[in-house]
Amino acid sequence: MNATWCSQPDKKLFEHTVLPTLHILVFIVGLIANGWGLNSLRRNWKKLGNVNIFVLNLGLADILYLLTLPFLIVYHMKGNKWIFGEGFCLVTRFCFNLNLYCSIGFLTCISVYRYLSIVHPMRAKGRLTATHSVVISVVVWILVGAQSFPDMFYDKTFRNGSKCFATTSYEHLESYLDYTITWTFFGFCIPFVIIVGCYGHVTVVVCRSNTIDKNMKQQLLKLLVILIVLFSLCYTPYHVFKNLSMYSRVLINQGTCPEWDSGIFNARQASRGLVSLNSALNPLVYLHVNEDMGYHFRHVFRCCFKLKSRSVSEPKTEQEAENMIC
Repeated sequence: MNATWCSQPDKKLFEHTVLPTLHILVFIVGLIANGWGLNSLRRNWKKLGNVNIFVLNLGLADILYLLTLPFLIVYHMKGNKWIFGEGFCLVTRFCFNLNLYCSIGFLTCISVYRYLSIVHPMRAKGRLTATHSVVISVVVWILVGAQSFPDMFYDKTFRNGSKCFATTSYEHLESYLDYTITWTFFGFCIPFVIIVGCYGHVTVVVCRSNTIDKNMKQQLLKLLVILIVLFSLCYTPYHVFKNLSMYSRVLINQGTCPEWDSGIFNARQASRGLVSLNSALNPLVYLHVNEDMGYHFRHVFRCCFKLKSRSVSEPKTEQEAENMIC
């Protein structure tokens, strides 16, 4: 059934203004932050620990998605007119799904490793090797790839390929809704429960312990806050409103116009912008997982702050000029 008889929400504000603006911001900040993080890992490759391997893969997943953003920016700025071909539309959407669920997967791996090393240190000692981390990372890529691959078989273009749907066209809505609910359960809900369970237990152990260093406690609690922000801001709203929006479209396709469709559409569009922020926010995890990276970042930040504060006056002597260099 043609669903155009239902009142259509205003798409111009989000799709033509907000989304491209957010994508430009995420592209610039995410590329710089992830590039810096990956370069820091490269320079400290010999010190690469088992958890840092997950951080490396997290950065690679972000870079993969960020490289597709310029095409989406052009798409939205042209009034949702896709000019790069149907095949590349599928690749772009696949890269988004790969980034999203690999990010969740590697954040889950980091959480489990943290849990084992803090709550069960004697059992985990000598067993959490770099080889195990590499094997687990490969498994995460394979599982997420297998989970995301069926999405490429759903029609994502129409009108001679002028559109590039994030989901699918009206003809395949019901089967796609079943697919995305299953996808949400295994790709988001289960990892979310694991992360909450791990860090909930870790928080209790850390707060009760008298042997754990105060700085380590602060680092772990900050990482917990970052993960809560990532899931609360980026991942949870996206999955909730994506499924509600799909359900609304199914009802419309069946001849019913839900009164809440317009509100869900706006929330869905906002969540699409928020979920893209994960590629810019994930580098915050680097700072609280890799101690060397966190120290280097804080050192650079302090140096930049000192240079800015001293730039108001020119150095009067050679010694002063040397002191301004970090």
